[in-house]
Amino acid sequence: MIINSVAYRHGKKIGDVPIEDISEVLKEPDTFVWLGVLDPKIEQLKQIQQEFSLHELAIEDALQAHQRPKIESYGDTLFIVMSTAQLVDDLPQFGETHIFLGRNFVVSVRHGASSSYQHVRARCESLPALMTKGPAFVAYSIMDFITDHLYEVADEIQTRFETIEAYLFTDQYDRETINRLYRMKAEMLHLRSAASPIDEICRQMERLHEDLVPKDLRPYFRDIADHALKIVSILDSVREMMTTAIQINLALVTFSQNETVKRLAGWGAILAVPTLVFSLYGMNFKWMPELDFKYGYPVAVGGTIAACLYLFRKLRKSGWV
Repeated sequence: MIINSVAYRHGKKIGDVPIEDISEVLKEPDTFVWLGVLDPKIEQLKQIQQEFSLHELAIEDALQAHQRPKIESYGDTLFIVMSTAQLVDDLPQFGETHIFLGRNFVVSVRHGASSSYQHVRARCESLPALMTKGPAFVAYSIMDFITDHLYEVADEIQTRFETIEAYLFTDQYDRETINRLYRMKAEMLHLRSAASPIDEICRQMERLHEDLVPKDLRPYFRDIADHALKIVSILDSVREMMTTAIQINLALVTFSQNETVKRLAGWGAILAVPTLVFSLYGMNFKWMPELDFKYGYPVAVGGTIAACLYLFRKLRKSGWV
């Protein structure tokens, strides 16, 4: 679906452009086109390929999605893939954005979970001085927006982990805790795989594509790279703490189970005394001397109670009951 197709000249918006007229608009001097697409169909991508003269392999990647973050050069056009993330009901949802960057155009293709780039466009249009830098500034703005959202998701994961970590050392932990930790770890690994390649993508744009990225825009891409490295650092720190937390949780669950077994064993030892005594008296033998003993019953019951109390005190002191 085509979201926006807008032409800019000298950093200012000059109007919307129908898809079929883009190739003609691109011939005008000091003009570039910014096209935004969401989950496109093959017919739309074929038309976009024709209007912008894009490489068929890049178009194939843009159609299939599920690409790893990367940057590839096709002649005088860059093809950039970035994974995206956003919070939906405080849970991360992932998608990806493909960016085609040329001398006089930028095409953004969104797949899956990704916030709208409408306010990115609005912000760019409010900065005509920077928009004069051309499509590279638009590409920077989109990449910066994606990285900011990755940071928000990383911060949310860190906050959720700190909450679980505090809960972990109370007497209320349960087995569900480890399931939550594993789910968070999977989210964190997905997020790290989205953030870690951004540094190399930005540095390649600085070093290898000077024709498409003006010199005075390169510090902006370095800022994105630094931001991405910070995200990776946060995730690595949380991952180490999470691994430790999972081990601690398993140890606590095992300890809790051991405590239950100890208590059962303690009570079993106490119950073994009356079981032994009363089973002895329950045997069907005719000649049992204790049966004729006048005080046999109170002695048996009293001795059993005394033995049970003695065991209870000893086991209670050692923490077994």
